[in-house]
Amino acid sequence: MATTSKIEWTEQTWNPTTGCTKISPGCTHCYAETMARRLQAMGTKGYENAFQLRLIPERLDDPLKRKKPTTYFVNSMSDVFHEGVPFDYIDMIFATIAKTPHHTYQILTKRADRMAEYFANRDVPQNAWLGVSVEDKKYGVPRIDYLRTVNAHIRFLSVEPLLDDVGELNLKDIHWVIVGGESGPKARPMKPEWAESIRDQCEEAGVAFFFKQWGGWGADGVKRAKKYNGRELRGRTWDQMPDSVVIL
Repeated sequence: MATTSKIEWTEQTWNPTTGCTKISPGCTHCYAETMARRLQAMGTKGYENAFQLRLIPERLDDPLKRKKPTTYFVNSMSDVFHEGVPFDYIDMIFATIAKTPHHTYQILTKRADRMAEYFANRDVPQNAWLGVSVEDKKYGVPRIDYLRTVNAHIRFLSVEPLLDDVGELNLKDIHWVIVGGESGPKARPMKPEWAESIRDQCEEAGVAFFFKQWGGWGADGVKRAKKYNGRELRGRTWDQMPDSVVIL
Protein backbone atom coordinates (compact mmCIF):
# COMPACT_ATOMS: atom_id res chain seq x y z
CA MET A 1 0.00 0.00 0.00
CA ALA A 2 1.39 3.35 -1.07
CA THR A 3 0.24 6.46 0.73
CA THR A 4 0.51 10.20 0.14
CA SER A 5 3.38 11.65 2.13
CA LYS A 6 3.69 14.85 4.17
CA ILE A 7 7.47 14.71 3.74
CA GLU A 8 8.45 17.83 1.82
CA TRP A 9 10.88 16.15 -0.58
CA THR A 10 8.74 13.26 -1.81
CA GLU A 11 5.19 12.51 -3.01
CA GLN A 12 4.22 9.07 -1.75
CA THR A 13 5.60 6.36 0.51
CA TRP A 14 5.84 2.66 -0.34
CA ASN A 15 6.56 0.20 2.46
CA PRO A 16 7.15 -3.39 1.27
CA THR A 17 8.63 -3.93 4.73
CA THR A 18 7.80 -2.34 8.07
CA GLY A 19 9.67 -2.19 11.36
CA CYS A 20 13.31 -1.68 12.23
CA THR A 21 15.89 -1.70 15.05
CA LYS A 22 18.01 1.12 16.44
CA ILE A 23 21.68 1.29 15.44
CA SER A 24 22.84 4.90 16.03
CA PRO A 25 21.91 8.16 17.82
CA GLY A 26 19.68 9.27 14.94
CA CYS A 27 17.37 6.37 15.83
CA THR A 28 16.80 7.42 19.45
CA HIS A 29 13.52 9.26 18.88
CA CYS A 30 12.46 7.40 15.73
CA TYR A 31 9.28 8.92 14.26
CA ALA A 32 8.49 5.64 12.45
CA GLU A 33 8.50 3.66 15.70
CA THR A 34 6.08 6.12 17.28
CA MET A 35 3.86 6.00 14.21
CA ALA A 36 3.95 2.18 14.12
CA ARG A 37 2.68 1.98 17.69
CA ARG A 38 -0.10 4.39 16.83
CA LEU A 39 -1.06 2.35 13.76
CA GLN A 40 -1.01 -0.84 15.84
CA ALA A 41 -3.45 0.74 18.30
CA MET A 42 -5.68 1.69 15.35
CA GLY A 43 -5.64 -1.91 14.08
CA THR A 44 -3.92 -0.98 10.81
CA LYS A 45 -2.90 -3.97 8.71
CA GLY A 46 0.86 -4.51 8.64
CA TYR A 47 1.43 -3.15 12.14
CA GLU A 48 0.05 -5.99 14.24
CA ASN A 49 3.49 -6.32 15.86
CA ALA A 50 4.09 -2.58 16.03
CA PHE A 51 7.69 -1.89 15.00
CA GLN A 52 9.03 -5.42 14.72
CA LEU A 53 10.55 -6.06 11.29
CA ARG A 54 8.06 -7.58 8.86
CA LEU A 55 8.22 -8.38 5.15
CA ILE A 56 4.97 -7.62 3.32
CA PRO A 57 5.22 -9.25 -0.12
CA GLU A 58 1.62 -8.38 -1.01
CA ARG A 59 2.75 -4.75 -1.28
CA LEU A 60 5.58 -5.43 -3.74
CA ASP A 61 3.45 -4.75 -6.81
CA ASP A 62 1.70 -1.61 -5.55
CA PRO A 63 3.68 0.87 -7.70
CA LEU A 64 2.83 -1.16 -10.84
CA LYS A 65 -0.81 -0.18 -10.36
CA ARG A 66 -0.08 3.56 -10.61
CA LYS A 67 0.29 5.00 -14.11
CA LYS A 68 0.95 8.61 -13.09
CA PRO A 69 4.70 9.28 -12.69
CA THR A 70 5.30 9.49 -8.95
CA THR A 71 8.21 10.00 -6.59
CA TYR A 72 8.20 7.30 -3.91
CA PHE A 73 10.10 7.26 -0.62
CA VAL A 74 10.74 3.55 -0.18
CA ASN A 75 10.36 2.12 3.34
CA SER A 76 9.64 5.28 5.27
CA MET A 77 8.63 2.87 8.06
CA SER A 78 11.64 0.57 7.82
CA ASP A 79 15.08 0.18 6.18
CA VAL A 80 15.41 -1.65 2.87
CA PHE A 81 18.89 -2.81 3.83
CA HIS A 82 18.10 -3.98 7.36
CA GLU A 83 20.08 -7.13 8.12
CA GLY A 84 16.79 -9.00 8.61
CA VAL A 85 15.71 -8.39 5.00
CA PRO A 86 17.15 -11.14 2.75
CA PHE A 87 18.90 -10.11 -0.45
CA ASP A 88 16.41 -12.13 -2.50
CA TYR A 89 13.58 -10.02 -1.07
CA ILE A 90 15.52 -6.82 -1.83
CA ASP A 91 15.88 -8.22 -5.36
CA MET A 92 12.08 -8.24 -5.61
CA ILE A 93 11.86 -4.63 -4.43
CA PHE A 94 14.32 -3.51 -7.09
CA ALA A 95 12.60 -5.66 -9.71
CA THR A 96 9.46 -3.58 -9.16
CA ILE A 97 11.54 -0.40 -9.40
CA ALA A 98 13.06 -1.56 -12.70
CA LYS A 99 9.61 -2.43 -14.08
CA THR A 100 8.30 1.09 -13.42
CA PRO A 101 10.75 3.52 -15.05
CA HIS A 102 8.07 6.24 -15.06
CA HIS A 103 8.38 6.45 -11.26
CA THR A 104 11.28 7.76 -9.17
CA TYR A 105 12.30 5.91 -6.01
CA GLN A 106 14.18 7.42 -3.07
CA ILE A 107 15.85 4.81 -0.84
CA LEU A 108 17.44 5.96 2.42
CA THR A 109 19.44 3.74 4.76
CA LYS A 110 21.57 3.81 7.89
CA ARG A 111 23.03 0.45 6.85
CA ALA A 112 25.31 1.81 4.16
CA ASP A 113 27.76 -1.09 4.42
CA ARG A 114 25.03 -3.60 3.60
CA MET A 115 23.79 -1.45 0.72
CA ALA A 116 27.32 -1.37 -0.72
CA GLU A 117 27.57 -5.15 -0.29
CA TYR A 118 24.25 -5.68 -2.07
CA PHE A 119 25.22 -3.56 -5.07
CA ALA A 120 28.76 -4.97 -5.32
CA ASN A 121 27.53 -7.25 -8.12
CA ARG A 122 24.19 -5.68 -9.07
CA ASP A 123 23.21 -2.67 -11.18
CA VAL A 124 21.21 0.20 -9.73
CA PRO A 125 18.08 1.04 -11.76
CA GLN A 126 18.32 4.50 -13.32
CA ASN A 127 15.18 5.64 -11.48
CA ALA A 128 16.47 4.70 -8.01
CA TRP A 129 18.03 7.44 -5.89
CA LEU A 130 20.17 6.02 -3.08
CA GLY A 131 20.88 7.91 0.14
CA VAL A 132 22.35 7.52 3.61
CA SER A 133 21.49 9.16 6.93
CA VAL A 134 24.20 11.44 8.33
CA GLU A 135 23.07 12.55 11.78
CA ASP A 136 26.51 13.12 13.28
CA LYS A 137 30.25 12.82 12.69
CA LYS A 138 30.89 9.48 14.44
CA TYR A 139 28.12 7.31 12.98
CA GLY A 140 26.76 9.28 10.04
CA VAL A 141 29.75 10.67 8.13
CA PRO A 142 31.43 7.25 7.53
CA ARG A 143 28.31 6.12 5.66
CA ILE A 144 29.07 8.59 2.88
CA ASP A 145 32.11 6.64 1.70
CA TYR A 146 30.02 3.47 1.39
CA LEU A 147 27.41 5.36 -0.63
CA ARG A 148 30.07 6.69 -2.97
CA THR A 149 31.02 3.11 -3.96
CA VAL A 150 27.53 2.48 -5.35
CA ASN A 151 27.01 3.43 -8.98
CA ALA A 152 23.67 5.21 -8.57
CA HIS A 153 22.49 7.97 -10.90
CA ILE A 154 21.55 10.08 -7.85
CA ARG A 155 23.29 9.78 -4.47
CA PHE A 156 21.93 11.81 -1.58
CA LEU A 157 22.48 12.53 2.10
CA SER A 158 19.73 12.98 4.68
CA VAL A 159 21.41 15.06 7.37
CA GLU A 160 18.42 14.78 9.69
CA PRO A 161 18.20 14.98 12.58
CA LEU A 162 21.41 17.00 12.54
CA LEU A 163 22.79 16.31 16.04
CA ASP A 164 26.24 17.90 15.92
CA ASP A 165 28.74 19.70 13.74
CA VAL A 166 29.61 17.19 11.02
CA GLY A 167 32.61 19.27 9.95
CA GLU A 168 34.00 19.32 6.43
CA LEU A 169 32.16 16.81 4.24
CA ASN A 170 33.54 15.08 1.17
CA LEU A 171 30.72 15.75 -1.30
CA LYS A 172 32.45 14.22 -4.32
CA ASP A 173 29.88 12.27 -6.37
CA ILE A 174 27.03 13.36 -4.05
CA HIS A 175 24.15 15.08 -5.84
CA TRP A 176 21.71 16.16 -3.14
CA VAL A 177 21.81 17.00 0.57
CA ILE A 178 18.76 17.31 2.84
CA VAL A 179 19.22 18.98 6.24
CA GLY A 180 16.77 19.17 9.12
CA GLY A 181 16.44 19.42 12.88
CA GLU A 182 14.71 16.90 15.11
CA SER A 183 11.03 17.23 15.97
CA GLY A 184 8.92 15.74 18.74
CA PRO A 185 8.66 16.33 22.51
CA LYS A 186 12.21 15.09 23.19
CA ALA A 187 13.84 16.83 20.23
CA ARG A 188 17.52 17.64 20.47
CA PRO A 189 18.50 21.12 19.23
CA MET A 190 20.28 21.89 15.97
CA LYS A 191 22.57 24.91 15.94
CA PRO A 192 22.16 27.27 12.94
CA GLU A 193 25.89 27.27 12.20
CA TRP A 194 25.85 23.49 11.67
CA ALA A 195 23.19 23.76 8.96
CA GLU A 196 24.73 26.89 7.44
CA SER A 197 28.11 25.19 7.12
CA ILE A 198 26.56 22.33 5.15
CA ARG A 199 24.67 24.75 2.92
CA ASP A 200 27.89 26.61 2.14
CA GLN A 201 29.71 23.38 1.37
CA CYS A 202 26.91 22.32 -1.00
CA GLU A 203 27.05 25.65 -2.82
CA GLU A 204 30.81 25.37 -3.25
CA ALA A 205 30.56 21.77 -4.50
CA GLY A 206 27.59 22.41 -6.83
CA VAL A 207 25.34 20.06 -4.85
CA ALA A 208 21.58 20.62 -4.53
CA PHE A 209 20.60 21.69 -1.00
CA PHE A 210 17.19 21.14 0.65
CA PHE A 211 16.46 22.56 4.09
CA LYS A 212 13.55 20.51 5.44
CA GLN A 213 12.85 21.98 8.86
CA TRP A 214 14.17 23.45 12.08
CA GLY A 215 12.18 20.89 14.03
CA GLY A 216 11.38 21.40 17.68
CA TRP A 217 13.96 24.14 18.22
CA GLY A 218 13.99 27.43 16.35
CA ALA A 219 16.96 29.26 14.90
CA ASP A 220 16.79 31.44 18.02
CA GLY A 221 17.43 28.45 20.28
CA VAL A 222 13.89 28.44 21.69
CA LYS A 223 11.93 25.19 21.92
CA ARG A 224 8.41 25.34 20.48
CA ALA A 225 6.10 23.45 18.11
CA LYS A 226 7.95 22.93 14.81
CA LYS A 227 5.23 24.65 12.75
CA TYR A 228 6.19 27.94 14.40
CA ASN A 229 9.88 27.57 13.57
CA GLY A 230 9.43 27.61 9.81
CA ARG A 231 11.82 26.35 7.16
CA GLU A 232 13.90 29.41 6.40
CA LEU A 233 17.67 29.35 6.64
CA ARG A 234 19.48 32.66 6.22
CA GLY A 235 16.21 34.34 5.35
CA ARG A 236 15.09 32.06 2.54
CA THR A 237 13.66 28.63 1.79
CA TRP A 238 15.98 26.07 0.21
CA ASP A 239 14.06 23.54 -1.91
CA GLN A 240 16.69 22.52 -4.44
CA MET A 241 16.31 19.09 -6.00
CA PRO A 242 19.08 17.12 -7.72
CA ASP A 243 17.63 17.79 -11.17
CA SER A 244 18.31 21.50 -10.56
CA VAL A 245 22.08 21.00 -10.71
CA VAL A 246 24.35 19.48 -13.32
CA ILE A 247 24.86 15.77 -12.64
CA LEU A 248 28.44 14.80 -13.51
